[in-house]
Amino acid sequence: MSTKNNFFSQRVDSENQDIATDDMLLSNVTITIKREDTLHEFVSGNKYRKLKYNVTEAIKNNTSCLLTFGGAYSNHIAAVASAGFEMGLETIGVIRGEEIADLVADNPTLSFAKSKGMHLHFISREEYSKKTDLDFIKGLREKFGAFYLIPEGGTNALAVKGCEEILNAKDLDFDYICTPVGTGGTIAGLVSASGSNQSVIGFSSLKGTFQSEVIEVFTTKKNYYLTDAYCFGGYAKIDSQLIRFINEFKKNYGIPLDPIYTGKMMFGIFDLLKQGYFKENSRILAVHTGGLQGIAGMNQLLENKKLPQINL
Repeated sequence: MSTKNNFFSQRVDSENQDIATDDMLLSNVTITIKREDTLHEFVSGNKYRKLKYNVTEAIKNNTSCLLTFGGAYSNHIAAVASAGFEMGLETIGVIRGEEIADLVADNPTLSFAKSKGMHLHFISREEYSKKTDLDFIKGLREKFGAFYLIPEGGTNALAVKGCEEILNAKDLDFDYICTPVGTGGTIAGLVSASGSNQSVIGFSSLKGTFQSEVIEVFTTKKNYYLTDAYCFGGYAKIDSQLIRFINEFKKNYGIPLDPIYTGKMMFGIFDLLKQGYFKENSRILAVHTGGLQGIAGMNQLLENKKLPQINL
């Protein structure tokens, strides 16, 4: 099976960007942003890492179609659609919520995915809850034929393998590695690749720290800490305080943050700095996992709620 452009064919390393903290923060602590968001225009951040070996495996198995799951503003859906387009693969996105089937044109994420050739299959939320059931998957295969299945959010063993490559030899000099956490695949890879002298801090975008169960599937290392103290009420929930922080951060450092993952992580890092959580003279590496495509959709929701916009 031929492909159009195998941009996953070699290892890539993102650049590290230092930022200067305000005087009110602990001045002896340095923060460096690992700009995974710059890896690819559309398949950025941890999505690039999670898809690399999964797409390679699909091609190895001579499978011409990728199928995955996601919500209306899913970074994962957008990334799979773009990767499939560039690699010459068909893509199918099983989308949560039948009610949005007629709203694709007004949805930045879904309209982008469609423009990249993804077939969007909308199902009820009740059906979506069965997305890991074998009988449900069997039904999808009967409907669509052969496909390579990528789970919601992309987390599986091959995804974790890809996320291990976020860290290079130079990154082992940092004392703390900070990352946003969704399904848990990215932090699992980071913990696995981290040094024994490093602490990995995961900032959950969802209520709870259940992702430890995922981490323990892929590594026996225990040098990590999960917190949901900066989830702002749960997944995809934000408020004016977080919006102001994201906009000020971009103004001060020239780095855009998304409101679901990296914005919450950086807010948490700055708050922990104020609390004196980090040791004196320590070095922090914060992983920017991308997700910037979701800002346009979030701004639509914010406008409807009469809340401030996130600066693009």
